[in-house]
Amino acid sequence: MDSKRFSQLVTVFHGRLAPEEGYLVGYGALVAYYKLAAVLPDRLALISQKHRQYENEEWIVLTPRHQPEETVMAQLTFALKYEGVDLGIFKKLFEIVDPKEWTTWIGKEPTGQYSRRIWFLYEWLLNKQLPMADLNTGNYIDLLDENLQYGAKPEASKRHRVRNNLPGVPAFCPLVRRTKKLERFLQLNAVEKLKTIIVKIHPDVMARAAAFMLLKDSKASYAIEGERPPQNRAQRWGRAIGQAGQKAISKEELIRLQQIVIDNPRFTKMGWRKEGGFVGEHDRRHGTPMPEHISAKWEDLPALMEGLISAEQKLETATHFDAVVAAAMVAFGFVFIHPFVDGNGRIHRYLIHHVLIRKGYVPPGIIFPVSAIILERLEEYRKVLEAHSLPRLELIEWKPTNDNNVEVLNDTIDLYRYFDATRQAEFLYSCVQQTIEHTIPEEVIYLERYDRMKDYLDNHFQMPDKMVALLVRFLEQGGGKLSERAKTKEFTELNEIEIHSIENKYEEIFFSAN
Repeated sequence: MDSKRFSQLVTVFHGRLAPEEGYLVGYGALVAYYKLAAVLPDRLALISQKHRQYENEEWIVLTPRHQPEETVMAQLTFALKYEGVDLGIFKKLFEIVDPKEWTTWIGKEPTGQYSRRIWFLYEWLLNKQLPMADLNTGNYIDLLDENLQYGAKPEASKRHRVRNNLPGVPAFCPLVRRTKKLERFLQLNAVEKLKTIIVKIHPDVMARAAAFMLLKDSKASYAIEGERPPQNRAQRWGRAIGQAGQKAISKEELIRLQQIVIDNPRFTKMGWRKEGGFVGEHDRRHGTPMPEHISAKWEDLPALMEGLISAEQKLETATHFDAVVAAAMVAFGFVFIHPFVDGNGRIHRYLIHHVLIRKGYVPPGIIFPVSAIILERLEEYRKVLEAHSLPRLELIEWKPTNDNNVEVLNDTIDLYRYFDATRQAEFLYSCVQQTIEHTIPEEVIYLERYDRMKDYLDNHFQMPDKMVALLVRFLEQGGGKLSERAKTKEFTELNEIEIHSIENKYEEIFFSAN
């Protein structure tokens, strides 16, 4: 096979328009040559015929001098050097190419840094050894190039003389590319700025802000799912979010959370699914499933969830691994697997809180109302979910069941184990950043202004707290003016001079304050 040409001249590949005509190389070339049933990388590599080098969101364009030789190992070496590790493609490639070929190819240069990485990945992903002797010479090398992807605490593999810095386990290991957008988020270090602001805020105000944001986040998490729960149910889920991070994630803990979310299990089977699952609509006439996302096969759930839990525990202890990136990998990995019949979305967002707290990212007593931010950016959130789901739909063979569910017919477990979580991490970081820079400070400022308004009303009118809250709400709704309805019903005791004075004070506190 190596004698044939891997690189092909393309202008379009799998519906993706190339920025110029060039030679497809690296992972894209291998997927095309072997017809791999694998998800394409978010960015493909192209060799320009015009001696130009640049990149955008979908392509890495390099010059002819970067053209790899027409061999599997050369194409993989190029991919590792410029594209990073793609576990899904490696796994498919290892499965369809004879192990003897890998032994021969790696054996030609067993101490080479890229040969050792490929050798390690073969044995790590397939859980079986090639008939090769352990290495006993040579410096150790990192498996992931951390200039390209975020790696965890390395674990030495003496056999390959490789430091395994993958941020997961063979059963579950998403990866995140080191993009300019993520690097900007990391460099801003807004959470440290938030901590310096919090110490200046009165503890009572901070506690009230946290309580309000907790309830707001709980309600928003239901609203994202198109539900409007009663107040007591929203408060109960809010209390659960407030306890995030206190208990380690386990199967039993996740099922406990599902029981809190569902409330009435009469019509919902609790625990791991024992049937197929999908997100989408049903055809109105025939009820046929119209999936936008197909959940992992229920038979794969024990292995997938055990892997996710193990990866989450590994990321917790990886002290230098960014907390928000870790939260994206775990939380989005959970919702893509979709282990429950119902409740997956809310628990997915709970896991964001859990990981941020367990990794010490969130100051004590603070809950980021991430769900509230997601609700404001719902269309963007859906696109982030679709970025993962839609490419996988093409690789999943399924048929409708008698009860209008889906039955997956092919092996799909690796689609949920190995994925690029970069877009999800970027989205989550932007939500966290918005919360730190705007939502929390604005809520604290509002409460401080509310307290000033309350003091004024207490001192001048001796209003009870309930009436103060109602009056402020009317003023907010009226842009600082009391409506005629409020004047003639709830606040008929106030005369025009008093109303004018209250409105002026409200404007001074809420609109004129710096």
